Amino acid sequence: MSARGPTSIDQHVGARLRLRRSLMEMSQSELGEKLGVTFQQVQKYERGTNRIGASRLFHVAKVMEVPVSYFFEGLEEDGSSELKGPESDTLYDFIASPDGLALAQAFAGIKDQTVRRRVIDLLRSLAD
Repeated sequence: MSARGPTSIDQHVGARLRLRRSLMEMSQSELGEKLGVTFQQVQKYERGTNRIGASRLFHVAKVMEVPVSYFFEGLEEDGSSELKGPESDTLYDFIASPDGLALAQAFAGIKDQTVRRRVIDLLRSLAD
């Protein structure tokens, strides 16, 4: 990777952008229009192929109705991402699917941490 190329942090931020856009049921074209870029540029941001500059990220956060810090959640101190790994593409494909989106939206509606833990435990036991 060149000094100017995208990093794992860029890919993490892009993955978080894709997740948030999917949760908002917004197309890449709609987001691009709101940001003043093409849908192809949005695709590049989401893949981490192109970096999102600070001022653009600030604008993205406003459009997506989240704090800028949202895009860095799950990022480790050393810059590694919990989203990177052999299963990360599969995970994000699932989350972007209709079933994954429905599951994420329903789970986000659960405010009680104890209930959230129980739901996770239930899903893990069903997966086994």
